[in-house]
This record gives sequence, structure tokens and C-alpha cells, in this order.
Amino acid sequence: MSVDVQPTGTAGTGMTGPEASELVAGLSAWLAAPDKATTLARAKRYWNPGKTAFWEEAGTPLVIGARDGYLLRDLDGATLIDVHLNGGTYNLGHRNPELLATLAAASTRVDIGNHHFAAPGRAALAEALSRTGPIPDALVALGSGGGEAIDLAIKSARYATGRDVIVSVIGAYHGHTGLAVATGDARYAAPFRAAQPGAFVQVPYNDLAAMEARLAAGDVAAVIMETIPATFGFPLPAPGYLAGVAAACARTGALYIADEVQTGLGRTGELWGITKHGVTPDILVSGKGLAGGLYPISAVILGPAAAGWLSEDGFAHISTFGGAELGCAVALKTLEITLRPQTRERVARLTDRFRAGLSAIAADDPDWLVEVRQDGLVIGLRFAHPEGARFVSRRLYAAGVWAIFAALDPRVLQFKPGLLVSDALADDILERTAGAVAAARADALAAPAPTG
Repeated sequence: MSVDVQPTGTAGTGMTGPEASELVAGLSAWLAAPDKATTLARAKRYWNPGKTAFWEEAGTPLVIGARDGYLLRDLDGATLIDVHLNGGTYNLGHRNPELLATLAAASTRVDIGNHHFAAPGRAALAEALSRTGPIPDALVALGSGGGEAIDLAIKSARYATGRDVIVSVIGAYHGHTGLAVATGDARYAAPFRAAQPGAFVQVPYNDLAAMEARLAAGDVAAVIMETIPATFGFPLPAPGYLAGVAAACARTGALYIADEVQTGLGRTGELWGITKHGVTPDILVSGKGLAGGLYPISAVILGPAAAGWLSEDGFAHISTFGGAELGCAVALKTLEITLRPQTRERVARLTDRFRAGLSAIAADDPDWLVEVRQDGLVIGLRFAHPEGARFVSRRLYAAGVWAIFAALDPRVLQFKPGLLVSDALADDILERTAGAVAAARADALAAPAPTG
């Protein structure tokens, strides 16, 4: 079915009841058998013109239809292996059967609940996160998304310290809500005048001396760090860097906020990536994959100092959808699956398989694929061309693999296989990746030199 989505110039004039009924009937028919061209046109007209056009111009205009496990069906009929996973949202696969069953069972008894009152699911999830997290005697506050959770982490640090300054690293990304966006790259903060001079400062990544110098002023409430910065292309922390930052925080009275939205939940081989660095953070943030992509939920694990407001005034932060009971049920099952010994063993096996496979691809053309950044199943592939990963992403799309380049460093392809990928599928991904990487080099050589 084709639906006319051209501008009519009558926005805001309203429509009659019969017109509304006709529109709803048409949309219902279209949703039953969606069309890719119509979807893209409607998205540009009514949803997000810039983002929709961006992916079309990049040559990867994915519109996801059916999805199952680690496979996506583009509405044009193509099937793609998902190695992007929406930043780790689908660590356990799309529509994981165990998670679906948990959600269905919970929906026969509960809904989102009422955020003002205790609930079995919220209490159980908070206990599970506290007991399995790296922070002793932690309390847990629940949200509906990562940005909200980052905001709450910052507010909690300011509560605990009585200070205002938040330090992040250049190239950081922690979300798009009010406080979270101010910690990130100017690309995201400047358009909305979110930067607050003096209150949010950045220092170079992997530069411990610069971090220590800024903390020495004694006015910092918290340092917030992704354990491995995702949007900056997964540059790995230098040995001892994160531990050094944590030690500097402790010396100067600042709190350490570990943003584990992408690196947590088993992706590095440990439940929380920060523990591999010998760091006990004061606050840890989780989101994305916490409920397997089936229900929006996030969590802030708060050490005793940062959690004080929960006892002093439990109404100080309110989130109507935070810790929805349906989401809590799925999140508990997500944790249970992630913590299974066989899941940990699968991640270790896949880590070795992808390390060997990607190293072989790099060895075939070391002047093109110049670096493989890997910690478990958090992987970044850096190419020699300033926008090399754009070419690779396009070739992968054509080859049936979905992976995208890092927004703040398009030399780097974000490559994030799922935790439960089979050996056969891993080998398929590597074979397709080898072909795409080789073809993309020719594309890059033939492309005009970048300007600016």
C-alpha cells in the first residue's frame, strides 16, 4: 500500500472525525504490510528528517522489519546479521525467547506499577544489582533510560559532595538529557545550549596528569567515565589509567561514576567492565541491555555516600516510568542469563574467535585495517582513511552485516557481536567482514579526498 506523505500545508488545522478514521484505517493497513519507501518518506516528513537523510546518504538506509536472535530483516527483503546491537541493547539477541516468556508471564499479573510505592519486582531487581555489583552496601535507583540514569548519578554526586563541577573526557558521550548531554562532546551539547561553563569540564582521555591537575583544585563533585568510550571509537584505557583516576578522586574528595551502559552486562567477559581495572566506583550506571530490548529500564548503583538522599528524602528524584514492574521482571531474567557459567564461557570462546579472525583480516592488509581494539566483545576496528569505517559499514550492509562507524571518529567501526552468537554465525560474520573490509579499501581509494 502506498500512502501519500507529502506536506499539505495544513498542519495544525485539525481534521474531522471521518478524516481521522480514514487516516487510522490507512495507517493500520500499511502497518500490516509496511513498505520501505513509504516508511522513509514518512520518517523524513514527520519524524527525523536529518537522521533519515543521513543514513540514506551513507548508503545504509536500514528499516528494520522482523527481527529474531541476531538477525534483522530489512524492509527491502535483505537479511542482516546484527553486530551493532543498538549499543548492546540486544546482547542476548532480539526477542530472546526466555525474556519474551518472562515479559508475557509478568504482563498477566502486573503493569508498570506506581513509582511511589514498594513493589516485589523493584525490590528484587535492586537487591540483585546491589549484590552482583562492585559497590559494597549499595542502594539502587531505577530509571527508564541511560540518560536519565546519568542525570541521577550526577545529581547524587553533587548531593554527596556539596560540589558542582563534573569532569569527563574529551570525546565523551553519556546521553542526551539535561545533565548527561553537558558531559559529552560539543556536537551534542552546543545546539541546545546545554554546556554550563565551569560546571562541566573535559580533559584529554588517557592523560592521567591532566585529570590529576584538574582534580587538585578540590572543587570536583565527580569524574564520569565510560570504561571504554563507545562513541569515540572504543579507544582502550591505558594500563593503570582508570585505577589512577579513581585514586585521584579518592584523594581529592570527588566521586567516580562508572558509565557501564555499553561495557556492562558481560560484554567484556565480566559482568561489569570496570572490575577488570581493579576499580570500585562510587556510582555505576547501567541501561540499554538491562532488559534485553523488550522494556525500557536503567539503573544507578549508588555507594553509601551517593545514596544518602534516598534515606533523607526519597522523593528527591521521581520517575513515573523508572523501575516499571514489567521491566524489572525482564531485567531480573537478563541478569540471570548473563550470570550463567555457560554465558560467561560463550563470551570467552567468542572473544578468542573474533580476536583470531579479526587479527587475520588485519594481517592481510595492515596498512588499511591499522588497529583492532578489543576487550571481550567490545571491539573497534580503526582504518587508515579519515572516514574509513563509513566505507566499511556500507560494504558490510551490502554483504548482510549491520555495523556502524563511531559518530565522533568515523575511522573506527563499532563491532559488537552478541554474547550468545554461535560459532557458525561468528565464522559467517568474519567471512563477510573480510570481504567487506577488502572491498571498502578500493572504495576509499577511489573516493575524493576529504576536505576540511
